[in-house]
Amino acid sequence: MAQINKPDEYFNTVTYNGSNSDLSVTGVGFQPDFCWVKRRSGFSEHELVDAVRGTSKLLSSDTTGAELDRTFFISFDVDGFSVQTGVSNFNNPGETYVSWNWLANNTSGSSNTDGSITSTVSANTTSGFSIVSYTGTGANATIGHGLGVAPKVVIIKNRDSAVNWMMYNEAFGDNTKSLSLNNNSALDTSANFFNSTSPTSTVFSVGTNVNTGGASNFIAYCFAEKKGFSKFSSYVGNNNNDGTFVYTGFKPAFVMVKRSDSNLVANWSMFDNKRSSYNIERSQLEANTSDPQQTDASADIDLLSNGFKLRSTADENNDGGGTYIYMAFAENPLVGTNNIPATAR
Repeated sequence: MAQINKPDEYFNTVTYNGSNSDLSVTGVGFQPDFCWVKRRSGFSEHELVDAVRGTSKLLSSDTTGAELDRTFFISFDVDGFSVQTGVSNFNNPGETYVSWNWLANNTSGSSNTDGSITSTVSANTTSGFSIVSYTGTGANATIGHGLGVAPKVVIIKNRDSAVNWMMYNEAFGDNTKSLSLNNNSALDTSANFFNSTSPTSTVFSVGTNVNTGGASNFIAYCFAEKKGFSKFSSYVGNNNNDGTFVYTGFKPAFVMVKRSDSNLVANWSMFDNKRSSYNIERSQLEANTSDPQQTDASADIDLLSNGFKLRSTADENNDGGGTYIYMAFAENPLVGTNNIPATAR
């Protein structure tokens, strides 16, 4: 597998301050196709925007809500994006924000007929990321994802209905299992989520469940693992401040963690390398809540040159014997051909 040596050409985090005028947010380093924006300084919904659905179509990871049609997000730009002023979730004077940004193929997508349902796909086969739009029929179906390899993670949202976000993750070890991005619940089980079928190099499968395959419009974000860029797996906590070390093979730029084995309340913890530039990392946001950024010691981690290490005994990411799934994207590969070694923070 070829290694990605410059991860920030495919994923990058930017922070910005709100303005009293429309704002061009720069510094992404590429024209993103998927922006996940969160206000850090106050309570507000996460806002997810992608180039396949269009800039006016908003979904929130922390709610079940159907897609909203708004003009708050103006455009995807060559080095970032533009947002309207006076909108608390995107651009209010005196507020602080973060945006996590992914590159697909800088288009609104093209027709893909690999599955039993024709999909619209914007795919980046180098970084293993694709945005997939499809219309379900209410029957079991397959959907083309355009990656050329089987994705390890597929996140799906029904755009028309107030229902849960659904995640397929190979790390669950069971293709009948799913986690909901919008809540803190444990794994849910149903053959109707993904038709008890794991993704292939061309398609992922959906069942009859309204959250993944009902007679509605859907969006899916698909992620295949790429050396030096992304890792999607699981670990077991040890309930110790000198916590579990998780090897990724790169210096993480972004880590999202969720407990998957218990009904214990456990939020989706999100960390990155831009909201704090040093260890211990405790600038936490939660994908399933509207809460502002937390900076206490409740879920500390270290972002290291070759992975991440848990630094608290929090139930959310390091309970003894607890199983946790994670998604990680790279700042630098551990060893690359671009002569920039990964160093500790």
